[in-house]
Amino acid sequence: MAKATQPISDPEPIRAMKPGLALAALGIVFGDIGTSVLYSLQTMFSMENHAVRPTHGDVMGIISMIFWSILLVVCVKYVIFVMRADNDGEGGILALMALVRRLMASRKGTGMTAMLLGIIGAGLFYGDSLITPAISVMSSVEGITVANPGAEMIVLPASVVILTILFIVQRRGTAVIGKAFGPVMGIWFLTLAALGIPWIISKPFIITALSPHWAILFAIERPGMAFIAMGAVVLTITGAEALYADMGHVGAPSIRLAWFAVVLPCLLINYLGQGAMILEHPDWIDNPFFRLAPGWATIPLVVIATMATVIASQAVISGAFSMSSEATRLGLLPRLSVRHTSKSEGGQIYIPEINWILFVGVLALILIFQTSTKLATAYGLAVTGTFLLTTSLFLVLAHRAWHWPMWALILFGVVVGGVELSIFAANLLKIASGGWIPLVFAAIIIAIMTTWRRGTAYIAKQRQNDEGPLDDFLDWVHETEPTRVPGLAIYPHPGRATTPLAMLNNLKFNHVLHEHNVIISMVVENVPHVRHVNRIEKVDLGKPTDGIVYIACHVGFADSQDVPKALALAADKCPVLKEHLDDAIYYLSLVDVKRSESEQGAKMTAWRKVLYVGLARNQADRTRVFRIPRTRAVVMGEAVDL
Repeated sequence: MAKATQPISDPEPIRAMKPGLALAALGIVFGDIGTSVLYSLQTMFSMENHAVRPTHGDVMGIISMIFWSILLVVCVKYVIFVMRADNDGEGGILALMALVRRLMASRKGTGMTAMLLGIIGAGLFYGDSLITPAISVMSSVEGITVANPGAEMIVLPASVVILTILFIVQRRGTAVIGKAFGPVMGIWFLTLAALGIPWIISKPFIITALSPHWAILFAIERPGMAFIAMGAVVLTITGAEALYADMGHVGAPSIRLAWFAVVLPCLLINYLGQGAMILEHPDWIDNPFFRLAPGWATIPLVVIATMATVIASQAVISGAFSMSSEATRLGLLPRLSVRHTSKSEGGQIYIPEINWILFVGVLALILIFQTSTKLATAYGLAVTGTFLLTTSLFLVLAHRAWHWPMWALILFGVVVGGVELSIFAANLLKIASGGWIPLVFAAIIIAIMTTWRRGTAYIAKQRQNDEGPLDDFLDWVHETEPTRVPGLAIYPHPGRATTPLAMLNNLKFNHVLHEHNVIISMVVENVPHVRHVNRIEKVDLGKPTDGIVYIACHVGFADSQDVPKALALAADKCPVLKEHLDDAIYYLSLVDVKRSESEQGAKMTAWRKVLYVGLARNQADRTRVFRIPRTRAVVMGEAVDL
């Protein structure tokens, strides 16, 4: 069997860095964390009826907390360590989960725990995907009110219009627009630095806020307020998971180069500038980011901020598409209508179901909360929950694969995990005021994934019993010699062990078998990608096959499952495909799932059965998923009780 696996080892951290890819990373990777400057400090000083005051001690403490959170969580955890845990070049919590499961394949309990952590992390990511576009776009449009307070009434409709256009254009792909993402975000980050530098020059003392003693003093003198502030500090590191999740698009070295050379210094300069400005003008905490700019520059700043937040939103939406596609390949979601929007970039996809679910959710959030400050109360729990899950999976990998000494594991867990746990605990205070929204959405996703995985396992077992062993079928065909008809029949099928239902029913109802028959299985490996030269495996069935050939096509969970292309790749190993592929008929096996009240069915609660049946009946058409010509597709199968 052709495997596209790689040894799980501590990879070489220093590789060639390409400035071009680093520029692309600015647009693809850093949109979320790069636009958090718009609302982070504004939220901190508005929480709990302005409990955090614009005094010298509070401002210095807040800036210090921001710096050390970015340093420990983003720089140390993600950029230096976690991004070394790549799964065939891909990152993200599902890729990390697959990596740990492959490592712990011999330990069933640990593998299942990793799967559960990955599912929870994916659910939390979807919860975050709802809030990021809403809060980012709304916070940028709100800058208009700094120049003209009377313009407040247009913020909500303008935000709705911008987001509606953004979700509508998703179906056309981002290939053309994406080329401008990097340069636009490059201008954005330089603008952040340009806004902060004059204020730092006017109050250079603000630079001392980088010392941890200010954060410690703040926590000692005002522990309650410091704890509340930690709930807003998370806003400055949202998007950190994107550094890891988007690693497959531009590569870890390019992300590191862009982060340390551009993003980190520009963000710190802007936060220091906002802190210096608040010390000089304590009454400007209503919107400190836009107050940084002189009056004449406010409207141009709103324009570029809106462009930056649209890019940030685009990155989150694209990330949701990628994660959904990976989840489908891993058997956590039903088939989705994945449409590739680029002929050259396989990672550029569009999933209409996910797009419109997110759009409805984002629209609902904007209409319910109506301001970015109120939206911020719902932000944080999903992000910090994902942080903690990633840390847990990473520590398992570091211990089992990289053989870190125990002291290093404890140090990493205490320092990084301790900061993340503190931020998570502080965000628990937001549950009543809106934090429950992403948690509910995450819980729905988790319920869907666990139900689908459990139900699919049961249906697969029942289907195997009905299909019967392929070897027995081959023996029967050899002995009985059924009536043959000319042509080639293709049977997509999950595996080698059993006979395709469509093949059985073709004989049962039509009493014929084609002269040439190819059974093809799309075998999803526990890696993101499989090279084309390693994909095709013609399996020797070990007996007379009478015109029946079995092909296994190995793909990664981020690869497309294009059956005609797989068959074209197999033509060299199967000559009949060269002669008849253009006229082949595709027979798809259909299993119609019905809910059973019998105790003999799946050991699932009634609501899970209803959910599974609904998902199974509304999943994407397999002719779309497998790219099979609809005019040459025949569907045959049977009903199975759940």
